[in-house]
Amino acid sequence: MRMLRLVLAATFALALAAPAAAQRYTAKQDGDVIELADTSAQMNVSVVWSMSDAWRIQVKGKDLVRSSATLADFQARPGFNGMPLLAPFANRLDETAFYANGKKYNFDLELGNVRGPIPSTGFVNGSKAWQLVEFKADGKGAWVTCKLDFYKNPQYMQQFPFAHTITMTYRVADGALEVRTRLDNLSNEPMPVVIGYHPIFELPDGTRNDWTVSADAKTHWIEIPQRLPTGETQPIENFFGSDRTAIQLGKYALIDDVFTDLVRDANGRATMKLQYNGKELHVSLGPKYKTVLMWSTPLGGGGGGGRGGGAGRGGGQGQGAPAAGGGGAAAAPTPSGPFPVDPAQGVKVAPPAVPPAEGAPAPATKGFIAFEPMVAITNALNLAHKGVYKDLQSIQPGGSWEESFWITTKGY
Repeated sequence: MRMLRLVLAATFALALAAPAAAQRYTAKQDGDVIELADTSAQMNVSVVWSMSDAWRIQVKGKDLVRSSATLADFQARPGFNGMPLLAPFANRLDETAFYANGKKYNFDLELGNVRGPIPSTGFVNGSKAWQLVEFKADGKGAWVTCKLDFYKNPQYMQQFPFAHTITMTYRVADGALEVRTRLDNLSNEPMPVVIGYHPIFELPDGTRNDWTVSADAKTHWIEIPQRLPTGETQPIENFFGSDRTAIQLGKYALIDDVFTDLVRDANGRATMKLQYNGKELHVSLGPKYKTVLMWSTPLGGGGGGGRGGGAGRGGGQGQGAPAAGGGGAAAAPTPSGPFPVDPAQGVKVAPPAVPPAEGAPAPATKGFIAFEPMVAITNALNLAHKGVYKDLQSIQPGGSWEESFWITTKGY
């Protein structure tokens, strides 16, 4: 018995003397940034908490999303870098107004946070009014939660008069980044939910001309050239002319299209994949994300069209967007809409990529693909009012809406 006690005592002493095992998950604050880390998976996520935007997402030192050169650049001009939230509406509307609960709400274009004739991407991107709720790490993950009191901003409420809060949580666990969003409706009417996100993805190897996409979606919504759905749909294979699990980006010019009827796994998730040379980037959408918008431009050119009715996608309309105007002659008044959506103008096939001119310099960038998780299709508010779109979600007074999407990798 005395020998057993000595052995136990020696074992206990050795345990105390040994260094503590390295913690797998950490959450640390560095000024405006919360650094989340999964050391085993070598996943690092840097969240600017005052903007609730993950400005850098890396696995083994490789960027998964496009980002600014410096943190200061990102804070000043976030644009579509990082993980921007598109709210209170995602993507385009066909007029400078929206419909909800049978009522028409006209935007005040003089405020500057919504622009016509085709409003796009909401107006919270770039806002620095988020509050830091908490950041923590334990044995199961590391996370940061931020909250935006939308109802406290008079300019927000003037454009979208539904009092609500937005709570976002970024969590790293088991080699995955989860982005969870909660909306709480504080108003006394049902609030429509048409938010989305705009991450722009890239792979460390190859370029857009080499990459292959696999999409868990069955249906493509036909659009007019201003990227507004007509209401007509077709199978995704008709649009790409190939198997939806083997879409070769290099074969197509501009892709800026909406896809629904997502194919779900046993957990209710639909997954979009970007693949090349043994490396894969996966974006998995939870059940309440009914839509994915895929956006990608060909290397060496814009491919025409773009977001905002042909005006291109740079800048966006959020707080971080560049101001309109400048020197020169006064701009002509913008039309107020509604913008006519004629199904006869529908874009029924993905335009083929145009090969570069002989002797043209090689593209300086590798290209990208945006898998945009969206709760509803483009122009959902107004198409639902017209009876065209049937899947509009809403939150009852005093209720909440909550959903996640996940980002993972293979072969990194």
